[in-house]
Amino acid sequence: MSDLRQADRPQRAEDGFADNRLLATFPAELRHTLEGQAKLVDLDVGATVLSRGVDVDSALFPFGSTMISLVVDLDDGRSVEVASIGREGAVGGIVSCGHSPAFSRAEVIVAGPGIRIPMTIVEESKARSGHLRNLFCRYSDYLLAQIMQTVACNSFHPIEARAARWLLTAQDRAGSRLQLTQESLAGLLGVQRTTVNAVARELQDEGLITTRRGIIEVHDREGLEQRSCECYRRVESFFGDAIGESGMGGSVGCD
Repeated sequence: MSDLRQADRPQRAEDGFADNRLLATFPAELRHTLEGQAKLVDLDVGATVLSRGVDVDSALFPFGSTMISLVVDLDDGRSVEVASIGREGAVGGIVSCGHSPAFSRAEVIVAGPGIRIPMTIVEESKARSGHLRNLFCRYSDYLLAQIMQTVACNSFHPIEARAARWLLTAQDRAGSRLQLTQESLAGLLGVQRTTVNAVARELQDEGLITTRRGIIEVHDREGLEQRSCECYRRVESFFGDAIGESGMGGSVGCD
């Protein structure tokens, strides 16, 4: 089965423009222009949608339950997640000037749909639309904030708090039932599988989650919030400040 396959177009494309929190802010005229250029794709778990060093030729806007991880791979074979993206954002090109090579690898960790738009179309639309230029600048600020907070979190907070933060973010994007192995979660958090296994048992004993083969299910969100560090709240709050429902955050955007 192909990692990227074209999905049934008619209604789901409309759903994507309504569900992705960036696309949903587009003015009607801009949305109408881009809908004709957009390709609807289904993304399989494990699919690489960006490779380090490869020129970015399109922007990908996840929606539904789709979740994509930005991963930095080291020469010794280790890797760690530096940011994750769901229906609140986009992967590839929108925060750069076109076809710059990707710095990190982007891998699908929760399967689902996405909308892919060629970078040539994105750049042409940015040249014409003040809203789009402003929105993508704001999203760049948000993505950088998430990465900076992740660095601080990985440096100073215990693994239990980091795991709770990650699960809260994943629940926001993909729902309470996550098709994710503990081995995959360990890789994303940059720790050994045995460490994640111990944390998962602890959270399960407290009634916050349940785990079984390939599935992690959240049962007590409030309990996870108490277990989490301040990093989850800070990043979520900044999205509202920088972007919000209108795409202009708490300030006046460009005309």
